[in-house]
Amino acid sequence: MAASTFHCSTSLRSRALHNPMLSPFLSHSHLNPSRNLSFPFRLQPKRGLIGLPNAPPRSLTIFSLRESKAAAVTGDSWEKSVINSEIPVLVEFYASWCGPCRMVHRVIDEIAVEYAGKLKCFVLNTDVDLQVAEDNEIKAVPVVLLFKNGKKCDTVVGTMPKEFYVAAIERVLKS
Repeated sequence: MAASTFHCSTSLRSRALHNPMLSPFLSHSHLNPSRNLSFPFRLQPKRGLIGLPNAPPRSLTIFSLRESKAAAVTGDSWEKSVINSEIPVLVEFYASWCGPCRMVHRVIDEIAVEYAGKLKCFVLNTDVDLQVAEDNEIKAVPVVLLFKNGKKCDTVVGTMPKEFYVAAIERVLKS
């Protein structure tokens, strides 16, 4: 494995020397604080600590454990799926990096099953379809919007208990 070159300041050097994630790659002489290090310095990985020496790097594969019940909507399908829908529509605006959005996904999946035929449920990735998010004045995620007859009827901002979403849905269905 080739040596890596690090360019860092003194404060970064001290963090690197005390980082347990880097310790397998540092030789003991690098850990000696009395030793004078010049920058950039080279870190040599220790052989034999992790797996086999000269083993090819492993790739990371992520598997989805369950299929989402709420379909994805995009800027291209927005008009047809949301605005021209015959029945009320729920849209969750989310971002892939947003942890609370994952919690809302679970709730929306449950709602999609419970209200099948009475309500369409969609999710929209705001990082991908920024224009749709801007058109709907989405400033933060997660946000759930409810539409009826192409018009925005109700909004639930943030991660809320399922009852908040259900109450908003019931208000839209009764109106």
